[in-house]
Amino acid sequence: MAVAVAGVLRGGLPPQAGRLPTLQFVRCGSKAVTRHRRVMHFERQKLMAVTEYIPPKPAVNPQCLAPPPKPLQEETGLVRLLRREVAAVFRDNRMIAVCQNVALSAEDKLLMRHRLRKHNILMKVFPNQVLKPFLEASKYQNLLPLFVGHTMLLVSEEPKVKEMVRILRGVPFLPLLGGCVDDTILSRQGFINYSKLPSLALVQGELVGGLTLLVAQTHSLLQHQPLQLTTLLDQYVRQQREGAPGTPAGEPPGPPSAVPDP
Repeated sequence: MAVAVAGVLRGGLPPQAGRLPTLQFVRCGSKAVTRHRRVMHFERQKLMAVTEYIPPKPAVNPQCLAPPPKPLQEETGLVRLLRREVAAVFRDNRMIAVCQNVALSAEDKLLMRHRLRKHNILMKVFPNQVLKPFLEASKYQNLLPLFVGHTMLLVSEEPKVKEMVRILRGVPFLPLLGGCVDDTILSRQGFINYSKLPSLALVQGELVGGLTLLVAQTHSLLQHQPLQLTTLLDQYVRQQREGAPGTPAGEPPGPPSAVPDP
């Protein structure tokens, strides 16, 4: 018995074979958890729902408000240089055509640039961030809708529209959007119609021929009345000579008598 009590004090002895332990250690049950959130009373729930604060809706949807102003970025030297070049291009060239800058290979772009340069047509590429501010403050505001995406300019000091249209027809995947000739805004069809017009030398020749014909007709009309008057006077003199038998052959006839008005 003393051994059993000593074993219990030391932590228990292993049970002997065929016998159950006289003492069993049972773990004490956990205490009640008091930290759970208690369910609010139904009446209190209704009171809290009625007295809940509802913030007022804004008069204007925040999505409709203008975005905050962006800080002004200082212009770099490259931007100022490009703006001066753009102003020079629009000032010194009479023909400015806008084309879509498609992804051409380097060889095709070089070949096209060479073919255009034969007719003194230059290819210029500027970013839209530089072109649009210049166009908004100039007389070319109607060209703004053409500058969407990547574009290029075909410029020439003389209106070489016929040569440009012929070269662009050989490159069908390079569309012509529009442009201007001598401050006149033209669409793609306008450029095509302009290219079908006769050359300036031919028009000048036709104008000179028409003016010469008019001058010749005017000259003939101006000479018709004097010639007719001279012919009538000669005929009258001959009739007077034939009707005066007493007049000597060497003596000039007298002045013609006044012809009464009919």
